[in-house]
Amino acid sequence: MSDYLPHEVVRDILLSLPVKSLIRFRCVSKSFNSLITSSDFIDSHLTRSHSLPSNSNNTLIVRDLATKPNVEKYRLIHNDSFDRIEHLEFPLTTRRRSRIHKCEFIGYANGLFCLYEKERFILCNPSIRKCIILPKHCIKIKTDGHVQCHSAFGFDPRTNDYKVVIIALPYNPYYMKKEPTLVEIYSLSEGSWKMIDASTSCPPNIRFDEHTCPAASLNGAIHFTVKVKPNLTELAVLSFDLRDEVFHAISLPHGTSRRGYINASVFRGLLSLICRMNTPSKSCSIWVMKEYGVVDSWTEQFTFNRSGGYSSVIGLRKNGHVLMTNMESMLQKGPHVIEEGNIELDLLRSYTLSSYDPESQRFKNLGSINGKALQYVDNYMENLVLLRKPNDAVSRKGASRKRKCR
Repeated sequence: MSDYLPHEVVRDILLSLPVKSLIRFRCVSKSFNSLITSSDFIDSHLTRSHSLPSNSNNTLIVRDLATKPNVEKYRLIHNDSFDRIEHLEFPLTTRRRSRIHKCEFIGYANGLFCLYEKERFILCNPSIRKCIILPKHCIKIKTDGHVQCHSAFGFDPRTNDYKVVIIALPYNPYYMKKEPTLVEIYSLSEGSWKMIDASTSCPPNIRFDEHTCPAASLNGAIHFTVKVKPNLTELAVLSFDLRDEVFHAISLPHGTSRRGYINASVFRGLLSLICRMNTPSKSCSIWVMKEYGVVDSWTEQFTFNRSGGYSSVIGLRKNGHVLMTNMESMLQKGPHVIEEGNIELDLLRSYTLSSYDPESQRFKNLGSINGKALQYVDNYMENLVLLRKPNDAVSRKGASRKRKCR
């Protein structure tokens, strides 16, 4: 085909194809392989995916704990009828054949997953079956009496770069030795870590919420909900710009910072807040920032009642629907059992995934998922990121350190 069509036409045709087809077409010729694996093509394919209408891809990525302890499952739900569920199999076996089980989910962006396991970060792209282990980082991922560490993962569209961020935040006001706010950043494009002192831009008297959701990645920054000291009853949104490497504090809408649980998210391309109230009404409000960075532009989109057995709000869809779960426990005989008198029973949980349509103000049952804890749901998209890197690759570049490591 390439002998009869101009290169630009061939490129445009390939850009319109799904990832699985592109992986197969790499075997057609050397020129096809060179084109598909080029950085420019990978970036252009991602840009095109972002430009598609919100209703062109209804696929959800669901993360939950399996019935086997400490093992996570990731599944793709391709439509609302739940008749197309695909189990993702990450290639998470290293050259030393050490299987990754007890991992912590750090974040997700454009089809790329960031996990943390045994003092190492791992980036995975299941659509192309690629997984890389990042070089050893410097900051120890732990929280003690003086320093609180928090990790996040995000994408910067201005540089087409994915970054892992570790923030070491001092939070003990009674500790006499003043600790700086250190941030260690891994850049996928550079393949190395670097350390910066972000004390100047980081606002004082803040603390990460121990139960916060993964950071919301938007406009080249990652966003967290933080508690404001000294009373820790006020909340705010803390952002970290992935390119400029500075913090910004964003105040919450008036009257929301003291009520229930608030998580930063993204709603139809805007920075948003999911405000869950634990009052008897169990209401939930969705707020959006109409103009990014302008506090006065916070606008309440809608409020709905969660009292119909819905236990938690776990995500927002591209079409504007809110995703929720409710949980049912089932006792049955099985290999993993608990003893109750003389009867051995297996305690399994079945989660029902539901959505709320703010326009029709109706709830819809999307289906049931078996597992221990349904923890994360997001909109899934395929991506060619990591295609140029070998599987289980570890960057050999040294981590640049601007300060002595903790």
